[in-house]
Amino acid sequence: MKFATCNEYFENWPIEEVFAYAAEVGYQGVEIAPFTLAPSVEEIPAGRRQEIRRAAETAGVEIVGLHWLLVSPTGLYINHPDEGIRNKTRDYFEALIRCCGDFGGKVMIIGSPKQRNVQEGWDYQQTWDRTRAVFESCLKTAEQCGVYLCIEPLSPDQTNLLTTAAQARKMVAEINHPHFQTMVDVCSGSSEALPVPQLLRDSGSHLYHVHVNDVNKRGPGFGQSDIAGVLRTLRELKYERYVSVEVFDFKPDPRTIAAASLAYMRGVLA
Repeated sequence: MKFATCNEYFENWPIEEVFAYAAEVGYQGVEIAPFTLAPSVEEIPAGRRQEIRRAAETAGVEIVGLHWLLVSPTGLYINHPDEGIRNKTRDYFEALIRCCGDFGGKVMIIGSPKQRNVQEGWDYQQTWDRTRAVFESCLKTAEQCGVYLCIEPLSPDQTNLLTTAAQARKMVAEINHPHFQTMVDVCSGSSEALPVPQLLRDSGSHLYHVHVNDVNKRGPGFGQSDIAGVLRTLRELKYERYVSVEVFDFKPDPRTIAAASLAYMRGVLA
């Protein structure tokens, strides 16, 4: 497996400095939250995209892909009954895919709970179907760009749609396309009845990405979550893709989070 860090906890750091520090610490990749670069990826011109890609290559890290996809711009909603809102979101999602491909990224993590909730009065199955239809409409672009869309099951305190790994696998099975896969987030996965290592096993060949974080929303080794069990399970499964450090509590500082998280994970696997 390969190790990456997400960039959003490096608040206000230029992305070039994130690449450099990640490489210095020993990460192989960086996962980017696009809202940290611009309110809309459509505001990032082709030249700047190539600069970012070259900066990562120069530092010696890979741009893994994108996550926190629909935080901005405002007005996006993946499964809204209003066709205009849904089409606007689909169009932006395709812009994200093209941007990810321009960066050389291979995965896009579909979280964004506030842009996928089933609102009061909406029919759940119809909302599910609208969600699936939007993803299906983006897959031709994803295939052209070499990008894999990974649906992220999120805990029930964040969303009421796709809250378990089993539901995510159901969406993957219904779409049935090689560029639509799933992933596991340790913090969110810890809300399920099954232990996270079992969620990883159950994901089978559709496990395309992993976020590592503690239930306390900090990095690996900063709490009591069984990160060691997660990493050992991934090794048993011969998982060879990225494991990305994603945190929601940015204390004490980005350098400490990045360095200590990676040191802990390497220690587990040593």
